[in-house]
Amino acid sequence: MLSLMIQVRVLAFGMLKDALGAEGIPIELADGATVADLLAEVARRPAAASLQGIAVSVNAEYATGSRPLQDGDEVGLLPPVSGGTGADSLNLDSKQPTISLTREPISADRLVAVAKQGEDGAVVVFDGIVRDNSRGRKTRFLDYEAYEEMAARQMAELAEQARATFGVRHVTIVHRLGRLQIGETSVLIIVASAHRGQAFDACRWLIDTLKKTVPIWKKETFVDGAVWADGEPFPAGLGVETSHAQ
Repeated sequence: MLSLMIQVRVLAFGMLKDALGAEGIPIELADGATVADLLAEVARRPAAASLQGIAVSVNAEYATGSRPLQDGDEVGLLPPVSGGTGADSLNLDSKQPTISLTREPISADRLVAVAKQGEDGAVVVFDGIVRDNSRGRKTRFLDYEAYEEMAARQMAELAEQARATFGVRHVTIVHRLGRLQIGETSVLIIVASAHRGQAFDACRWLIDTLKKTVPIWKKETFVDGAVWADGEPFPAGLGVETSHAQ
């Protein structure tokens, strides 16, 4: 009797994309295979990059190594990250979170003005800016890429968590993609609240958590070369065991 097979589509991001390719990779596995089985298969390929420290998504949601795979699943291989609606549109409603990935310049003044309401006692803003140097090297520009469907979903979840945990009224999270020049805003976070303490705490938590969990990667181009930025380790429970990885 022939064993049943399934086919999944593997998407690689950041530095893994350079080794495995930018397009989706179809991989056949035995029926009942898990994420760990898939990683073992990827690691055996000649062009395989190191899979240590990565996380994996299945259909744009984080998954563990024991997660069973189904025929047609989309599996994302996610190196440590650095770094709503349609990617280039904004929901400018101060009563709802404003969540967006955009390839257009971010207008901080406009978004802050929309976020403010009469009941707010504080608006705290984190404006992440492309600087002209990194680790002692002169920076020319940055390129950001994302697993866009998953990143938008994760950003929206962070906004709701911040509102529930810190009791703030409004959250804006906007992140640029594509090529950014020195001095441009890469990520903007706005928190509006009745009280400054909650607004400060929520804003700090949002940027720190975003940089660890939202699948966005940064490639730095210097005057003497280019490199994918090292991301922060995934929080406990998001990374996968890669005992078969190279």
